[in-house]
Formats: sequence, C-alpha cells, structure tokens
Amino acid sequence: MISNKTVTGIILVAGNSTRFGQNRNKNFELVNGKTILSYSINAFEKNKYIDNIIIVIKMEDRKTVQEIINEEDIRKKIDIVIGGSSRQESVYNAIKTTASDIVIIQDGARPAIKQEYISKCIEEMYNFKGVTIGVKSKDTIKITDDNGIVIDTTKRSNSWIIQTPQCFDRRILLELHEKYKKTEVTDDCMILEKGGYKVKIIEGDYTNIKVTTYSDINIIKEFLNII
Repeated sequence: MISNKTVTGIILVAGNSTRFGQNRNKNFELVNGKTILSYSINAFEKNKYIDNIIIVIKMEDRKTVQEIINEEDIRKKIDIVIGGSSRQESVYNAIKTTASDIVIIQDGARPAIKQEYISKCIEEMYNFKGVTIGVKSKDTIKITDDNGIVIDTTKRSNSWIIQTPQCFDRRILLELHEKYKKTEVTDDCMILEKGGYKVKIIEGDYTNIKVTTYSDINIIKEFLNII
C-alpha cells in the first residue's frame, strides 16, 4: 500500500532562467505576495503522503532559498542540495541523497500545482513505477527531421504536453540515471521509457503552466487567483 511507502518531494530551482530575461532566478519572483518557489514548498508541506522535501539549487542561491524556507511555516524536514549543469544532473544529485521508496519531482517554476495532482501521482505508484501529470495537446503536432521537414503527424487525442509533478520508484530511477548518465534526456519519464518501464499519464489542467518568460507572470497571477 502507498501509505506504507516513504515519499520525498523534490523541487528543482537550479536552472539558469535564461529565457526569463531578468538576470535573476525566476523562482524568487514575487507573485501575489509570495515567491514562485514558496507555492511548491507549501504544496509539498501540506500533502499527506510527503514525508520530507529536498530543494535543488545553484550554490549562489543558498542564502536566498534558506531565507524563503525560514519565512514559511514548515514542519517537514527540508534539505538543500546543490544541482548540476543540467536538469538531469540536478535530479540525480537529489535522488542519491534520499532513501525514500518514492520521489515526486516538481519544477519550482510551476506555482499553480494542485494537491489533487500530487496525491494522484503518488497513489498511482501502486500500479506503476513512473507517473506524470500532463494535458492533451490542443494543437496538431508535427514531427520533423533535423532540417525541419515533416516526417510524421501525431494523433491529437494521443498527444500530451507533459508537466510536473512526476513520481517515481526511487531505486529504479537512481539505477536508470546511472545507466543513462551520458544520454541526454529532457525529463525523468524519458529515462524510465528507455529502461523499458511503462509511464502513466494523469490528465491535469492548463493552469499548471511553467513560468518561462517574464510575460508568464501576469498569466500565473490570474491562475493563482482562481485555483
């Protein structure tokens, strides 16, 4: 049973925020009076399944992240881990520091995270080794070669835009990270796919956007007002 499993929540904030364009980490931007990072910390703090939290950061952001943690009423144990040069390395640095049965990974820049999706991801771990939140693509998706020539068109009803949180069997994820450390992957579901495991997608919603550019701030403000 899932209730007998230990769960670590991992929040990733070690990216470069290059597309944000403000010469600062987007996770520290204030949205409706709170930092973007605070929303994920509080969501993991409130979830009944999550036992402890790891925040993956850049070395130079340690003081800022600690100040954000100190401002919140957090009772769960929080550890800070220094990330790597890629998302892949950052996740690996986190999962090797915990002994939990399950890890649930969240992009810090998705502040509209909902409790129901955290819980559903973890609960589906009874049936799968990897679970993710996603939404159906509203648009037709074309697959091209390296020269931009279309080679295939996906079926819209089976095309998904993947979000976080994503949930995994920690032992299996760790083994696969070590096996595929020289293979570039864009998310951890891809690592499980390479390892031959089935990944379950739970349908989320379109408010769960990732803040990428500065113009996303006004959008996320509106979403946070309605959820």
